[in-house]
Amino acid sequence: MPGRAAVHPDGSWAVVSIARPDTEEDAYPATLWRLSLPDGTITPFTHGWRDTQPVFTPDGQHLVFLRQAEGGKPQLAVLDLAGGEPRVLTDHPLGVSAPVPSPDSTRVAYTARVPERGRYGTVDGVGPGAEPPRHITTFRYRMDGAGFLLDKAQHLFVLELPSSADPVDDVPRREEESASGEQGSKAEGDKPLTVPGVTVRRLTTVGTDHRGPVWTPDGRHLLVLRAQEDALAAELVVHEDVAGADAHVLDVAGQVPGDVAFSRDGSTLWLLLSDFGPDQMDFIGRSPALYRAGWQAEAARFDAATLERLTDPTTMSLAGELEVAGADVLVGRMHRGTMEVVRWRDGRLSSAFSGEVEASGACAVGEDGTALVTASGADTVGDLWLLPPDSPAQRVTDLSARLRAEAGMVAPAEATATSPDDYPVHGWVALPEGEGPHPVLLLIHGGPHAQYTPTFFDEVQTYAGAGYAVVFCNPRGSAGYGQEHGRAITGAFGDRDAADVLAFLDAALADPRLDADRVGVLGGSYGGYMTAWLTTRTDRFAAAIVERGFLDPASFVGSADIGWYFSEAYVGADAEQVAAQSPMAHLDKVRTPTLVIHSEQDWRCPVEQGQRWYVGLKQRGVPAELLLFPGEGHELSRSGTPKHRIARFEHILAWWQRHLPVS
Repeated sequence: MPGRAAVHPDGSWAVVSIARPDTEEDAYPATLWRLSLPDGTITPFTHGWRDTQPVFTPDGQHLVFLRQAEGGKPQLAVLDLAGGEPRVLTDHPLGVSAPVPSPDSTRVAYTARVPERGRYGTVDGVGPGAEPPRHITTFRYRMDGAGFLLDKAQHLFVLELPSSADPVDDVPRREEESASGEQGSKAEGDKPLTVPGVTVRRLTTVGTDHRGPVWTPDGRHLLVLRAQEDALAAELVVHEDVAGADAHVLDVAGQVPGDVAFSRDGSTLWLLLSDFGPDQMDFIGRSPALYRAGWQAEAARFDAATLERLTDPTTMSLAGELEVAGADVLVGRMHRGTMEVVRWRDGRLSSAFSGEVEASGACAVGEDGTALVTASGADTVGDLWLLPPDSPAQRVTDLSARLRAEAGMVAPAEATATSPDDYPVHGWVALPEGEGPHPVLLLIHGGPHAQYTPTFFDEVQTYAGAGYAVVFCNPRGSAGYGQEHGRAITGAFGDRDAADVLAFLDAALADPRLDADRVGVLGGSYGGYMTAWLTTRTDRFAAAIVERGFLDPASFVGSADIGWYFSEAYVGADAEQVAAQSPMAHLDKVRTPTLVIHSEQDWRCPVEQGQRWYVGLKQRGVPAELLLFPGEGHELSRSGTPKHRIARFEHILAWWQRHLPVS
């Protein structure tokens, strides 16, 4: 599984972090690999337990990356390319993220969570049970996967890169906080390692999360996104690289800022901005648009009169990060189940990388507009492609060759069906080996503003490999088909979307290779909602799997990390209207045997949702089982521990073998 690559400034080679699941250690170790361009020769480069997020300094003399020791947290490391071992320069209690070298190659900006003193092990011998209570006064105070936010805000730091090592340097030691506070606030639990010749400055003071630092071209300021209290929007804030200096907020004309980037000459600021309405809370189906504005370096602001929207967010779903490649700008676009890369050049947008791909990161190569992109495809979990500006993409790695050889891959076939109101429904069918007829699994994605893709997906591969025909589609509410498609189910969960899913299933079952009399249904999150909802409406399914489901909008409001806005936005606030869309309100109609899967630490769709569904079915005599995963959150199926992910598949396949047996 390759990450986003870093290309050396000379354009001849790149470094990429490649991770893999280790089922014995139950972890995802990763190392950095050197990739020769353009021939694709790949060789080991570092040997840490988990080395990720590489980036070169602009002068090409150092590689900065994150190194995580086994059992530790990721810390900032630097490798002098003239020779030597990587040096770890920080020791933040909760680790660091997002390293970005300055234009003059002398400093590195990064973000790190700063815990309150006495929490998260910042005082020896003080466990969670001895911590003081959390006094909460806001809606936004925790996040699935991240945990509580109010007592460990993410702040912006700048580290001065040390000069070349000298044989008479002192041994690196942890020093006490200086009077000026340059080494961070120890009182708040932050204790960065102080190395002789290294200075660390914390630039932010507001107690909320900061993310996505970007240097101004002159290296004097940093742009960072600062979360707003009880709002979906973030502020785009400019900080001078001076500890304690005042910050100012950039006015983005009422839009919600996403990623930003500067042109090579520093005259233009490129932005991804989204329109969330007057209250900046109308998020459903919204996609960012590409903007540009003239940058005024002395004032560290852009000229508001030059702010110009370049794309239409109602028809084009941009996503991901901006990458400036020469005079061009590259960005991702969600389109009919794929994540393409599009290029802005000479006043127009064109496709740079398309087909059955799901791009996840691009890095410029030289000044002619060429980029190196990481993406998955129909036959690969992840590989690297070169994207020249005026010729087709060139694949430079084949990291899934062994997977194809040993496990095989099933290529889904694209299909389109028609819903009862004549609306087109787009999706895919994956068939196992053999003539059939095969038992069928209807797979429903989460979100709902997400999308299934024809690229490698372990769910589809596992079920098809076990002998099931897998049917999966992108009904109304999904991303990648325009804003109207994404907003079509607002206030009407379980109506058009359910009709779309069933219409696509019925069209697929017209193929005699699929057994229309043996069909199961499963999905997670919103897919768990739709699975449960369908079982309240029909008994046609042999069995169901409801995973991490959004099952009761009413209780979701008070128990989910996003409950304070998500439920009302999608299903409304009127009690009768909510009940009309709630699976829990119709639980007494379910007769379908159901396996409920949930994670104990799921704060997105809290475990009470799954527990109540399971208990309610048992009380009514419906065959039901509950599979709970300790220590996991909402992302279990995508980033849970390897052993838990394997156990999950084993239980799922055992469930289907009982209710939809295959030979």
